[in-house]
Parts: sequence; C-alpha cells; structure tokens
Amino acid sequence: MSMSTIIEDVRARKVFDSRGSEAIEVEVFTAYGYGRATAPMGASRGRGEAVPYPPGGVDEAVEKVGKLITPELVGLDAADQRLVDMVLHDVDGTPDFRTIGGNTAYATSMAVAVAAASSLGIPLFRHLGGSMACALPYPLGNVIGGGKHVRGRGPDIQEMLVLPIGAGDVVEALQANFLVHKKVGGLLMELDPGFTGGRGDEGAWAPSLRTEEALEALHKACEEVSGELGFEIRPGLDVAASTLWREEEGAYVYERDGVRRDRGEQVEFILELIERFGLVYVEDPLAEDDFEGFSEVAGKAAKMGCLVCGDDLFVTNRELIAKGAGMGSASAVIIKPNQVGTLTDALEAVEEARSRGMVPVASHRSGESTDPYLAHLAVGFRCPIIKTGILGGERVAKLNELIRIADELGDVARMADLGRSLGR
Repeated sequence: MSMSTIIEDVRARKVFDSRGSEAIEVEVFTAYGYGRATAPMGASRGRGEAVPYPPGGVDEAVEKVGKLITPELVGLDAADQRLVDMVLHDVDGTPDFRTIGGNTAYATSMAVAVAAASSLGIPLFRHLGGSMACALPYPLGNVIGGGKHVRGRGPDIQEMLVLPIGAGDVVEALQANFLVHKKVGGLLMELDPGFTGGRGDEGAWAPSLRTEEALEALHKACEEVSGELGFEIRPGLDVAASTLWREEEGAYVYERDGVRRDRGEQVEFILELIERFGLVYVEDPLAEDDFEGFSEVAGKAAKMGCLVCGDDLFVTNRELIAKGAGMGSASAVIIKPNQVGTLTDALEAVEEARSRGMVPVASHRSGESTDPYLAHLAVGFRCPIIKTGILGGERVAKLNELIRIADELGDVARMADLGRSLGR
C-alpha cells in the first residue's frame, strides 16, 4: 500500500447529463491525486439492470454518499479497486444497488479508479489494464436514430450504426464514421422532404423514414465512403427489440412501418436485413428474455459475418452472459458499468464474455457526461469495439480520448483484432 493512494475524502453533488436530466457526480481525493466521475443514464434500460438511484433520486444518492459511503472509503487504498467495490456492495446490502443506486456506485467506483491513476502518475487505461492494454477499439457510430432516442419520431429501430472494420488506425476509423454520417445527412435531405437536419440524443440523424428506407441510405453511404477511403466500412443495427415487443399482442410492433411481426417473423426479418444490407453487427434483435430466439439469429448471422450482441439480454451480468454463451445466444456483449454498479463487476462480465469467445463492446448511455473515461475502459479492459455515439461534445470527448491514448501508446498502438470474431 502506498500512502499516495490512500483515500482522504469522498464528496458528491448533483449535476446534469447531456439530456439535461439530473445525474450524480462523485469526487475522490487522495494524498497525491484526485478523481471525478459522473454517472450516465440510458433511455432504454433492461429489466435486470441495477436500480439507478434510491427512491429519493439524485438528491438522496448525494446524501447517502456523505452518510454511508465516505466513512467507509476514507482510509482505504484507491489502488485496490476490488476492495473498494466490495465495500460499495457491503454498504448497499442489496443485489441490485437499490439502497445507494447503481449510478452512485458506478460514479464512486470510477472516481476511485481515476484518483488512483492520478496518484500513481499513470494513464487510467494503464491502471485498469496493465502493460497488456495496447489495442485500440473500433468505434461503432450511431448514424440514424429512431425509437426512444427520438421519441418515436424516426424509424422504429433505435439505432442504425456504422463500423469501419478495415481502418488501419483510430484516426482513420473516426474519420470514416464522420464521413458516413455527413454523407447520410445529405441523402436524407433527398429522401425526406420534411427533414431539417434534426438529430437525436447521440448525434444520429432523426428522419421520418421507414426502416428499410433509412437502411438503404446508410448502406449506400457506407459503400461510397468505403470506395473513397479504400477500406471496408459496414452498417449495423441496435434494434432495441424490447421496446417494440407487445406482450399482450405477442408481436413486435413497428408503428412507422405499419407492421406487426410474431417471433418467427422477427427472426426472419432480422436475418433478411443482415443479408440484404451486409450488416456487420446487430444488437438486441429480440426481446430481452428470449435467449432461444437470440440463438437462432446468432447461429445464422455468424455464417454471414455478422456479430449478434446482447445488451438488455445480459445487462453486463456475468451469470446471464454465461447462460447466453451456453445457449449460443450471442457473439458479442455490451458492457455498461452502471448496469451492474462497479468497475469490478464490469470487468468480471468482460472476462466471462472473453472466456466464452464473445466480443465485449464498451458502451456509453444515451444520457452522457463529457467524461472521457469510457475510452480508457475500452482499452484497459481490451474491448475490440467502443460504442459511443458519433457527434456532440459528450460523445466526441470519448472519441478524441482514443486519439490521445494512441499517442500515449506510440509505436505499440494497434487496432484490435476483429477478424476471427467475424469469421475471417
């Protein structure tokens, strides 16, 4: 134990996220370092996620940091992340953080890690991942938004994405995503006479188009930019199918498309989209408890070089990841630390996924802060993909941090290996 990393104080305050919603920010002070982190919040959340805040919301969470968390953390070693996170679980005393809130736990856990790295004089990614952390993730950008992200005023599918799998470095990858986004904006002006350049929570365009019309535009832009840059760029989807599922009707309801699909029809529709548009990634194609349906999609999608990713299906929970892996339900897993509360819980989910041959995808939330730490987590936890929107200061803060990390790594920096995961 180094005296430089001993926690001397923990403080919290109420701030606001990128949607203007209340959020908790936690500060951690050591003798020679300082860390600060703000909790994000998703618009679309899985049933199995940690409870974000106690009943009194952010105000109660801030109060509980002072009364419950600070007395227990002062005097602990910030460099001992597992111990700190175990104490957070003990202080809360519930399986889903309903006492202090999962967002409170996350902000505290991350602030401790930042303070430890600051005290030790090393980058956060190095503190999290050690000397093996030298691969940069591919950025998964949100180009066209729908569903809850645009309050039902866009396509039914929540996110239409882009992944520059052929990029040689992180700058090339980011430029590719920005170029696709710009080109899609121009195409949407032609397709949707009422489109005025509106964007959703994550910087994605929000046109009034049906699913396949919007995907046609994205596919065309990917092909054109791939030709211009000389490397492969492919589209993807986050269906967020739980938001489409109507239990009482036994159907997925696409309101803008005017279509209702039963489970079998939903599976066939997703597979048709993968084949028709060359999708490289599909997240949450079915409702959050349908492990069997996911398995059917994942098995067939793998033959087409497409990752099937679980978010609501797994909620960064290692037990659910193990269950899904055993059933072949997905080839990739979304990692959102505030879904489970602490960095240790998130790391255990990453390790479970990786041990099962699944790709961990470090992910933001739709309501974000300007904290750049997701970039460090992606590199430190060796996640081959980072999902963090595409435009807006809170998104670009994380993307630019990847460039800084690449500079820090210097000659040892390389892009993550996705080839094996895509059947190449």
